[in-house]
Amino acid sequence: MRIVGGRLRGLKLADVGAGDAAAHLRPTTDRVRESVFNLLINGTHGNPIPDARVLDLFAGTGALGLEALSRGASRVAFVDDGVAARALLRTNIEKARAMGVTDVWRRDATNLGENRGAGYGLVFLDPPYGKALGELAVAGLIAGGWLTPGAMIVWEDNRPPAVPAPLIQIDQRQYGDSIITLARAPSA
Repeated sequence: MRIVGGRLRGLKLADVGAGDAAAHLRPTTDRVRESVFNLLINGTHGNPIPDARVLDLFAGTGALGLEALSRGASRVAFVDDGVAARALLRTNIEKARAMGVTDVWRRDATNLGENRGAGYGLVFLDPPYGKALGELAVAGLIAGGWLTPGAMIVWEDNRPPAVPAPLIQIDQRQYGDSIITLARAPSA
């Protein structure tokens, strides 16, 4: 796995091979990640990355959040409750020299509780497939005040998710076994 664009382009991330099913690590492939960022940057919905505060839920290796940093995001909070995932995250953050602009939280992404700080304008959501954890996480984001007005959510799953109101689904694409859904929070 490598960072595919931006100032860190080509940076090799810690190797997890095909993933670790026991640790729920299923890395987003470079090809899918590149397609997602092309969709974000070149889509008709406006590029949400420059200077964004990013929340990377079910972060795993952190490749999505680090890719956003590489392309101009200002800060990324990585959320994963897995021991193996957090070890990989820390390694990848060090490789990217991003310690000062990242946070790693050992928390359950489906139950973040109330946000006590600034909201997030870009959220990556890559839950373990087939467990409906994405729906729980999004409900928690909305209820806890984690999203800024107009925030973009990039949701990866193996089936089309049920995007809850007040979010609006704006795009959906399939890349192999992965379905990428883009949803936006209301602007006001």
